[in-house]
Amino acid sequence: MSRIDFGAKPLMLPQPVLIVGTYDENGIPNAMNAAWGITTDFKEITISLSEHKTTKNLATTGAFTVSMATEDTVIACDYVGVESGNTVPNKFEKAGFHATKSTRVNAPLIDELPMALECKVKSYENGILIGEIVNVCADESVITDGKIDTKKLKPITFDPCNNTYIGLGEVVGKAFSDGMKLK
Repeated sequence: MSRIDFGAKPLMLPQPVLIVGTYDENGIPNAMNAAWGITTDFKEITISLSEHKTTKNLATTGAFTVSMATEDTVIACDYVGVESGNTVPNKFEKAGFHATKSTRVNAPLIDELPMALECKVKSYENGILIGEIVNVCADESVITDGKIDTKKLKPITFDPCNNTYIGLGEVVGKAFSDGMKLK
């Protein structure tokens, strides 16, 4: 095998496409696209964010939602990543998003994105947001046998190598099971 070096770059595959929802000081919903996030504990999510309208909103409300971008919402989800809420006050509406206030945290659920994590801000330091996951909710349209159905949800991943979004593929194995064959 011959390997090619690419240097120190943020190339991790797959990368979820996370849409962070917040309210501003006037209760106006905002959304931003964030690719650098991961669950870091059973009830914790960590997202790398530079200063944005979203970070100002986080300081104001202490809460946010994280929705999974989907194949059906690529254009709107990309838009909230390339446009600033500081310059376009109706960015949420222009994306075609509609908000329903979370009953668990002071943040909007995005009606067009069927799965979300409802979170409280634990900390935001040096560009790193750490949130406590209070609840995960999903629309009935993406539920099969009481579980979130990835095929129905159709989440996308960001490909930083080619600046593209990719839909997820087929199941190729069973976690916590297939490896048992080698024990």
